[in-house]
Amino acid sequence: MNQTHPAAERLLPVALLTLSGGLQDTYTYLRRGKVFANAQTGNIVLLGQSLFDGDWGRAARYLLPVLAFALGVAAAEWLRVRRPRWQRRVLLWEILLLFLVGFIPHSLDQLANALVSFSCAMQVQAFRQMEGFAFASTMCIGNLRSGMEALCAFMRTGDLLERKKARLYFFVILLFALGAEMGSLAVELLDLPAIWLSCVLLAAVLGLLLSETPSPAPDNSPPDC
Repeated sequence: MNQTHPAAERLLPVALLTLSGGLQDTYTYLRRGKVFANAQTGNIVLLGQSLFDGDWGRAARYLLPVLAFALGVAAAEWLRVRRPRWQRRVLLWEILLLFLVGFIPHSLDQLANALVSFSCAMQVQAFRQMEGFAFASTMCIGNLRSGMEALCAFMRTGDLLERKKARLYFFVILLFALGAEMGSLAVELLDLPAIWLSCVLLAAVLGLLLSETPSPAPDNSPPDC
């Protein structure tokens, strides 16, 4: 683990966040009415299709998570500007909301999906760096593009930094898929409370952030004469 980066950017927290992201998407798709918690592009496509068909009830099912995702980004930004240690606060809110989702019955699936999408948005807005490289812990398209770009750059130039980037991006894509498989198994065993496994993963990330040793304050005292 590279100690030169903040705790939130190191590989272990990134891995746990990515596993959680994959699990959340599988959970809402398999147990909450085939709605994506993270992949809002898919929801927007299905929303447009529903509107074209005049199926307003189905359209609302996909509109709510899109709006909740937008509000989640805004909430994370509000915390970033106004609160110290804002990433820890984001994790606390995410854990609390996802814990609540585990109690919401199927009759309120739309509410559950909105809360998961809100949580995902807070996470993707708060954790955007992996060992100094931009990444997303709740979706794969950007990581896939960046990974292939780095791989092509390495093959063209032999730059070892580009090779490292490619490895990291493909690693987190693999972790996302593993998280999705964990979610699939969890919903078969636990049904709606399966989302609590995501709470466990996020709590572990919070613990890693809390254990980070703060940087020493700079010494501004005048030099000895």
